[in-house]
Amino acid sequence: MDFLNFDFDDEEDENGEMSEASTSAEMLSLTEPTDKAEGKPREESSDTDLEIEDVERSFTTIKGAELYIEACKLVGVVPVSYFIRNMEEPIMNLNHHGLGPKGTKAIAIALVSNTTITHLELEDNWILGEGTTYLVQMLRENCYIQEMNISNNHLNTDGAEAICRMFFNNISNIRAIQLAGNNFREESALYFSESLMVNYRVIELDLSHNEFADKGGEQLGQMLANNESLEILNLSWNHLRMKGAVALGAGLRANGSLKILNLSWNGFGNEGALALGEALKVNNVLTDLDISSNHINNEGTIKLCKGLELNGTLRILKMSHNPITVEGAIALVTCVRKNPKSRMEEINISNVLVNEGFIKLLDTVCEIRPELDVVFGGVGGYIAKKPEQCPDAMKLIQNYLDENKLRLWDFFRNMDKYGNMKIPVAEFRRAMMMQSKIPLDRVQVGELVHRLDQSRTGYVDYSHFKVEEPEKKPKEEKEEEEED
Repeated sequence: MDFLNFDFDDEEDENGEMSEASTSAEMLSLTEPTDKAEGKPREESSDTDLEIEDVERSFTTIKGAELYIEACKLVGVVPVSYFIRNMEEPIMNLNHHGLGPKGTKAIAIALVSNTTITHLELEDNWILGEGTTYLVQMLRENCYIQEMNISNNHLNTDGAEAICRMFFNNISNIRAIQLAGNNFREESALYFSESLMVNYRVIELDLSHNEFADKGGEQLGQMLANNESLEILNLSWNHLRMKGAVALGAGLRANGSLKILNLSWNGFGNEGALALGEALKVNNVLTDLDISSNHINNEGTIKLCKGLELNGTLRILKMSHNPITVEGAIALVTCVRKNPKSRMEEINISNVLVNEGFIKLLDTVCEIRPELDVVFGGVGGYIAKKPEQCPDAMKLIQNYLDENKLRLWDFFRNMDKYGNMKIPVAEFRRAMMMQSKIPLDRVQVGELVHRLDQSRTGYVDYSHFKVEEPEKKPKEEKEEEEED
């Protein structure tokens, strides 16, 4: 499948550049889907034909809301009032508006000349492959939109082809695109593979909730080995297993740009875990890996740990809802202890029931790696025996501050290296574990972090503790008061 043979029917001048007329919304309005076999425009009823009868009202002479309303008349759809009211806002959220291909076309026509919208949300609108072609045409001309969500729109293979044509030619400024739940199957993977191997613009891509399997994994693995721009990739909720999982691991081994990879709810199994372990031995970029619910047991976890023992960049590892026991949990914590280069901050095995031996090991490791947080399911025997309650960490801190006549605001500010009132959780955890003035153990610090970062943003935001300094009165007012 050669993308070099996929061309839009664009008007070009003799230098091969887009002519002035083609850069207008009129070009988009007159572009119709073509029949692949014949290369001819598909026949449509006259009520969807976008011939402009009134030359004086050409799309080239109007913009904004007026352009959109005119486009709706010609396409035969009811204008979306929310779109008209918010055309000057940077974020346009049209999720769940039932636009369909025609409504999408009217939106696309209006967006060709829009310079304010940078983030476009179009999830769940039955855009179909046809509507995708209109959006792609628009993005050729609009250089302002950088984020787009067209998840759950039944794009199918036709939609994948249109999007990937845009990727292949690097003809838009899209940096982040969400394409989840669009019925992309194995045949679509080749489009994504070939186009993303040469794309240098897209940084974040969401392909979750699709149907990529063995062949899809092989194609996407090749893409990972060659792509140099993707930093965030979501492939969760696909059918990646066996050969596909191993191929993705091999691709990750050669990748030099990806920082966050979500592979949860697939079927990697132990062989896939082995491939990921081999990748982590040499990959020095990835910081966040989610392999939750992938049928990885203790054997697979131990294979993964071989890579973690050598890796120096991974900070977050999520492995919940895998059939792991305390044996696998011990292996994970042990490999962090063995690796002097480890940067691990969080290991999530939230469904695993551990024992007292694991707790002692974790306490020991946290003494030398105070930033480490391991989320586990509980400790065996605590169902019958209520765990010992620790003193509230925040009360202990407040008592210390009161005794020393200090403010909570100053306490947090002293830990803030960047001065933006947000402390990375790992740095906060390390600081609290390393200080000796307020005796806090691992459990207390963990509860404190969860309290101060309830939304799990990764930061402790202490801005609400800020104390406003009282305004000082001018010197003249003081003198007047003294005279009185």
